[in-house]
Amino acid sequence: MSNATASPSTAGTATRNYAIVTAAYWGFTLTDGALRMLVLLHFYRLGYSPFTLAFLFLLYEAAGVLANLIGGWLATRYGIQRMLTVGLLTQITGFTLLSLLNPAWTAALSVAWVVVAQGICGVAKDLTKTASKSAIKITADQAKNQGSGQLFKWVAWFTGSKNAMKGFGFFLGGLLLDALGFQHALWAMAGLLVLVLAGVVGFVPPLMGKSKASKSAKELFAKNAGINALAAARVALFGARDVWFVVGVPVFLYSQGWTFTMVGGFLALWTIGYGLVQALAPHIVKRSADGLSAEVPEARWWSLALALIPVGIAAAVLLDAPNLQWWVVGGLGLFGFAFAVNSSVHSYLILAYAGSEKAAEDVGFYYAANALGRFFGTLMSGLLYQWGGLLYALVGSALMLLVCWLLTLGLPTRLALNGSPSPTP
Repeated sequence: MSNATASPSTAGTATRNYAIVTAAYWGFTLTDGALRMLVLLHFYRLGYSPFTLAFLFLLYEAAGVLANLIGGWLATRYGIQRMLTVGLLTQITGFTLLSLLNPAWTAALSVAWVVVAQGICGVAKDLTKTASKSAIKITADQAKNQGSGQLFKWVAWFTGSKNAMKGFGFFLGGLLLDALGFQHALWAMAGLLVLVLAGVVGFVPPLMGKSKASKSAKELFAKNAGINALAAARVALFGARDVWFVVGVPVFLYSQGWTFTMVGGFLALWTIGYGLVQALAPHIVKRSADGLSAEVPEARWWSLALALIPVGIAAAVLLDAPNLQWWVVGGLGLFGFAFAVNSSVHSYLILAYAGSEKAAEDVGFYYAANALGRFFGTLMSGLLYQWGGLLYALVGSALMLLVCWLLTLGLPTRLALNGSPSPTP
């Protein structure tokens, strides 16, 4: 791809494609957030234990590891539009299978059915995410005349607005569960995705992102130092969030007398606020003309600051502080702010490190690490909460964040002449 300044028409096309892909992912994320709340509340109401609730999401998270790796390769080989289409069709299939759940089935069969259907939805989520994030790298490269900071702005807005939409999805899931019931809510969401699918097929360029894909597994996994270090940090970062957020927070708040509506509403507001902070991240962190020399130190600083927050909340839990639920709520607010900045900077750095020719493969590799972190965090959230309550989950989060900070120390702060990250001098 040429490094020449893009023409106004090329930049306009890039902006249009960015807007279309973002809107499509909004629709997908709305239903994905609603799905999580539907499953969590429906099965908690049926009396399932914290570990079983976590188990329902394990295949969803595990499937994302492989889906990201394969999805990135497929998006490079066949184009982003085709992978968005496959992701949306896969999600519709998962919703349909979940809607066939029969209340007369045994608990074991019901859990197995939900785990498999959730696994299909996990594949759908990460195929769609990888294709969408890759589209941003491509469109930003086409819009270089809008300034060197355009990539960070577009990544931050995409990531932040996506998570805000996920928060609305949490609320939507609770609302649909009350208004329509489990089965009809899933049908309604599948119908929404059909409309999104029509938009993708009609408006996303068919060959967008199509390039020469890796020919071997060795080539696919041979990433540069920046991507490898960032992927490892991402495992720890998202494991640290989900180890207390997936099961610990909602179950703890419910044990404090909160209703399902209160818990779902709070998690929705938290996620929306988290998304807004992500969108504002380019205005919060220090920026540099080269895109790395200031941004990488910011990633390190925010990782360390984030690690201190669960330590403080754990101290309040250990000391059984008065009005403990509000200590947890306030701490979660601080955690959400710092985590949102961390996540947004990481999402920018992966695209800054990625090459344009195989951006989808690089992004897929990185988000496979993201999915691995979610899987590990989800598994440990059920186990640690069952072993030692919220305290154990918070300690686990703090330890993972310490590992995340240590890994960011290895992030390169400059690019080599060939565009690949070079070791920090």
